[in-house]
Amino acid sequence: MPTEMRRPLLVAMAAVLLAAAGVALLAGAGGDTRRTHVVVDRVPMDEVHPAGAARHPGVVVAHGFAGSAELMAPFGDTLAARGYVVVLLDFSGHGANTRPMRDDDGAGRQRDLDVAVAHLRSLPDVDPARISLVGHSMGAGAVTRYAAAHDDIAGTVAISLPDASDLPPSRPVRLLTLVGGLEFPAFRTAAERAAAEETGRSEVVPGADHVSILFSPTAHRETADWLDQATGGPLPAPMRRAGGAALLLVALAAGLVPVARLLLGPGRRRWPRFEWRAVAVTAGAAAVAAVAARFLPTDDLPLRLGGYVAGLTGVTGALLLAYTSRRPAVEEAAPRRPAAPLLILYAAISIAVPLQLGLTHVVPVGPRWWLLPVVWAGFLLLGYAVERAGGNALTLLAVSALTVVALVAAAVVGLTSTFVLLVAPLLAVLMVGQAVWSAVLHRFGAPRWVIAAAGSLLVAWPIATTLPLVSS
Repeated sequence: MPTEMRRPLLVAMAAVLLAAAGVALLAGAGGDTRRTHVVVDRVPMDEVHPAGAARHPGVVVAHGFAGSAELMAPFGDTLAARGYVVVLLDFSGHGANTRPMRDDDGAGRQRDLDVAVAHLRSLPDVDPARISLVGHSMGAGAVTRYAAAHDDIAGTVAISLPDASDLPPSRPVRLLTLVGGLEFPAFRTAAERAAAEETGRSEVVPGADHVSILFSPTAHRETADWLDQATGGPLPAPMRRAGGAALLLVALAAGLVPVARLLLGPGRRRWPRFEWRAVAVTAGAAAVAAVAARFLPTDDLPLRLGGYVAGLTGVTGALLLAYTSRRPAVEEAAPRRPAAPLLILYAAISIAVPLQLGLTHVVPVGPRWWLLPVVWAGFLLLGYAVERAGGNALTLLAVSALTVVALVAAAVVGLTSTFVLLVAPLLAVLMVGQAVWSAVLHRFGAPRWVIAAAGSLLVAWPIATTLPLVSS
């Protein structure tokens, strides 16, 4: 078998093995628990029921900003293994919840918690007198305030609590706060302040940041031990779902090699040189875009932070494209008829399926269906400008890094939400994935617009489907 055929075949075999391992991890998550999805008063919820017919204590689990019930699913696994019935909700503007979040929606989150707690108490296998709360970040603030106002909450766990300034003295009772050892100091201050009373306790989870604390065995063990009113078996691995999703992501990325070979043929394009001039232009363009994006109509889109990101990437891409337009256009052979749409579809599957199955809710709902193309357009313009500049994957990485730096700087000076500071590493990971796709598709001679469209979708999809919907 020729080498040009053998290599894609070997990569395809490796991708299948990785995908099988990922599916096996995801299929076994949750053990023998029973899971049900319900919507009550417009609040989507996932129920997790342990085995056994007896009445169980119950826990409502609340996600953070840009999170979802799916993101908190490992806590459902952990607590159900200890004998709890768990309800995981999607707050307004998040996950599958199409009700928009308002600018200061503390009251809205309390309403959503009211619905979730009432629903949990109504379940036939739940002891309504033994209800506890667990929340992360924004959800931690919501559950502590809810517990402070409701004496019938048996216990509360606040993970990465952002602020405790408005909690009343000695409330809530039986509060455990958990904070990652790598989180910003303000989170540790809030955790210690909230748990300062005799019935509270604060713990630092070593080596965890604002996101990885959700998958820390220490955080899961501390949560279960604090709430423990029932007996159960050993705790499941918190990373099982995320690990399965990661294997699927890698498998589908590896699968791009045989897919591109099948759709584009064996064509090989020479590796382009690094375009340092384009990187220098991007630095200036991103600085201009960071300011301009604050005043563009995109900043008013009903997607918190997403409109600003679309504006920043779009303006940066437009300025870089104006620079590259001075170069003569490179003539490219048209791809085989179905290649372009199939590669873009494969990109959508490669990012959406693993994240939805093992990490968080990324199926577009409500206005997200039209917001996704808007966010995608900004990243597409930036990606195409880089392709016009030569298409070197390292150039794309450098441009992506400057884009992330511009976003972080904008957050620091107040041009956009400081939430960027927490998710910048995740955005950087997505952009690395985009660079990998660019390198593979460039190698097989894909048209530059196809490379840009497929790669940019990998970044735009999670942004458009996870950031909160807000009132326009």
